[in-house]
Amino acid sequence: MGRPGWDSYFMKIAQDVSTRSTCIRRSVGALIVKDKRILSTGYNGATTNISHCTEETCLRTKYNVPSGERHELCRGLHAEQNAIIQAAYHGVSINGATIYITHQPCSICTKMIINAGIRKIVCSEPYHDPLAEEMIGESGIDLEILVGGGINPDVMKK
Repeated sequence: MGRPGWDSYFMKIAQDVSTRSTCIRRSVGALIVKDKRILSTGYNGATTNISHCTEETCLRTKYNVPSGERHELCRGLHAEQNAIIQAAYHGVSINGATIYITHQPCSICTKMIINAGIRKIVCSEPYHDPLAEEMIGESGIDLEILVGGGINPDVMKK
């Protein structure tokens, strides 16, 4: 096994970050990088000082809400949101950075990524959200879905 490229290296770290997730539906990790330096990380789960998600506290599970719908019922934040918030909390500029995410972002996270000045999204799992895809294309942000490199050989690069 050879030395991994930067994208594979950072994606593996994002996958490790996802193991901290407290969401009972999906584990997602995010890593914000600029000039090959890690600026911030985030994973999805309940907000600070709020109980972690369980079968009893997850309204989306309780009401059988499909993936991608009714995000306002969720007590948690997405990995991308947490990574952006952590950077802001610590006064770290992420303008011009790349975000590595284990899953393609939803439309809510896409809006935050665009306004944060992030210029590239690298993900290893597709997540079909037509509005997010339209906004990514219109904004000029580069989107790359990793193929091979031990990440996810079943995903086709866009």
